[in-house]
Amino acid sequence: MEETKAKRRLSILCSHLRPLGASDSGHAPTHLISSRISNSDSETENNKKNLHQTDCVFCKIIVNESPSVKLYEDDMCLCILDRNPLSHGHSLIIPKSHFCSLEATPPSVVAAMCSKVPFISSAIMKATDSDSFNFVVNNGASAGQVIFHIHIHIIPRKAHDCLWPSESLRRRRLKLDQDVFKLVDSVREQLSASNNTKIGLTGN
Repeated sequence: MEETKAKRRLSILCSHLRPLGASDSGHAPTHLISSRISNSDSETENNKKNLHQTDCVFCKIIVNESPSVKLYEDDMCLCILDRNPLSHGHSLIIPKSHFCSLEATPPSVVAAMCSKVPFISSAIMKATDSDSFNFVVNNGASAGQVIFHIHIHIIPRKAHDCLWPSESLRRRRLKLDQDVFKLVDSVREQLSASNNTKIGLTGN
């Protein structure tokens, strides 16, 4: 990969230093330079295609093979209206690369998605005359995930819209008993193990 990049940089440099059609014995002919650049571009396109799944509805939307109502787009993310909205303006922020779950998504991609939430949600709330919104990630089938290409829901809310049945449920105070302390120890243990694994992989 690094060798291909180096060759491409050298080819581009040669094309700038030498007029088109020149054939000095010390340099590659111009038609070979163009061929190398073209092959590199072709490899980049193939790599982009490998980031998508042919049976994923979101991937089809990203490559314009399936219709959608787009609200926002940049190099990393796409925001579309949900096809089955829970409220007027219910939208989805989707990464342009395919990742089936939150834990499979690189931190840089999660950061790119989350960084757009204040900007996009503000626009959606103003457009729908809402004063609030829910920020939701359904991660896994038991949590309600239906399309296994990670995405963020932005759901505009208004007072007394009674969108979630759970909002009418009475919440109970956390009971500091043996089960809770066992849970805390277990979570901390998992976090520590995960952190040590990352340190081992990076060599720091």
